[in-house]
Amino acid sequence: MFYWIMKNIVAGPILFAIFRPWVRGLENIPKSGGAILASNHLSFIDSVFLPLAVNRRVVFLAKSEYFTGTGIKGWATRLFFEATGQLPIDRSGGKASEASLNTGLKVLHDGQLLGIYPEGTRSPDARMYRGRTGVARMVLESGVPVIPVAMIDTEKVMPIGSRIPKIRRIGIIIGEPIDFSRFEGLEGDRFVLRSVTDELVYNLRALSGQEYVDVYASSVKEKRASLSR
Repeated sequence: MFYWIMKNIVAGPILFAIFRPWVRGLENIPKSGGAILASNHLSFIDSVFLPLAVNRRVVFLAKSEYFTGTGIKGWATRLFFEATGQLPIDRSGGKASEASLNTGLKVLHDGQLLGIYPEGTRSPDARMYRGRTGVARMVLESGVPVIPVAMIDTEKVMPIGSRIPKIRRIGIIIGEPIDFSRFEGLEGDRFVLRSVTDELVYNLRALSGQEYVDVYASSVKEKRASLSR
């Protein structure tokens, strides 16, 4: 109920009036049942505007740190993430990665929409980077429809490191579902997982028009951070 109120009465109408997002392909979202919305990731606000644009609730898996802050800022951050339908997960790797996978699969098995970012992190420069195969494993284990989504110009509204968004229009393109049923039962094959991931990223590139870089975005961020020290 709280999520519905925030989306349809409070946050949704205000943000749509300010940023006037245009949306194409809403008809590609199934009206019921679990499905994965696989999106490029340009800005923090991707996880805000995509759920607002879709008629159904969209669940994202967010870093657990967003839910554990203290004081007024911590309370406000936790309230925001809960209001936008995000679930806390531990991203430290190992057993935590397995727990994250299981959390995502439960969301899908419960018939909900799960938003995921194949690149694993925000693009540092608006280009598209190599996808992480953990997404492919979730795709194959769940067996649900996979819908590619391209966020357009969100990095111009709120670039990495900025705290106050700029007022300008953004776009959302929702593509047709991708069929990966030919790989059913092969989620343990690392070559299949890479193939599924690359096909998914290829579809995202076609929708977004981004330049592609065949390295992980996280590696680029780490290199830039080491050079700035």
